[in-house]
Amino acid sequence: MKFYDCAVAPNPRRARIFIAEKGLDIPKVEVDIIGGENLKDEFLSVNPRGLLPVLELDDGTRFDETMAICKYLEDLYPDPPLLGTTPVERAQIECLQRKMEFDGMIATSEAFRNDTKNENFAYRSLPGNDVVGAIDGLVERGHNSLKLFYHWLEKYLSDSKFIAGDRFTMVDITALCAVDFAKWVELEIPKENTNSLRWYEEVSSRPSAQA
Repeated sequence: MKFYDCAVAPNPRRARIFIAEKGLDIPKVEVDIIGGENLKDEFLSVNPRGLLPVLELDDGTRFDETMAICKYLEDLYPDPPLLGTTPVERAQIECLQRKMEFDGMIATSEAFRNDTKNENFAYRSLPGNDVVGAIDGLVERGHNSLKLFYHWLEKYLSDSKFIAGDRFTMVDITALCAVDFAKWVELEIPKENTNSLRWYEEVSSRPSAQA
């Protein structure tokens, strides 16, 4: 296998943490998103959408969505379980994971990519696209969505160690990456959100978070 990565990008990081939690060592190919390397012919021959991450199998099969990569690896390497072990657990984790993704990751992406101060993305407001201009109103919407993300994150952590219960899962991986990504638009966990701050300190200290 081969993993096309970008060290600074949040979605590749989600897959990278998942891989590290599984104890896997998959060769990586670094692609510079900030510099637009993902939109050049060499990488577009790997993924015509220009998006990362991409997992390439030995037979040439490729997956270019984070959760597709994680589900594939979970099937091959079920321990430790990060996507649930029963139908109910899997459904609960999928539900919460999507909330972390939409309320946190996508909200920050809207705020970051549509801020005209980000010169590298002035005409790349959609991932994998270099011709769509920024939309100012989406910056405010992204910030408002992130405030709701932090509200619900605190609620989910009010009576459990991790977001989906007492075990670290993909939900925590996505939420951790969302919180760190939100720092790019200067929105951190509110100081009064003590459950979230406790959780963040713990998940940030895991070795996989440094992967």
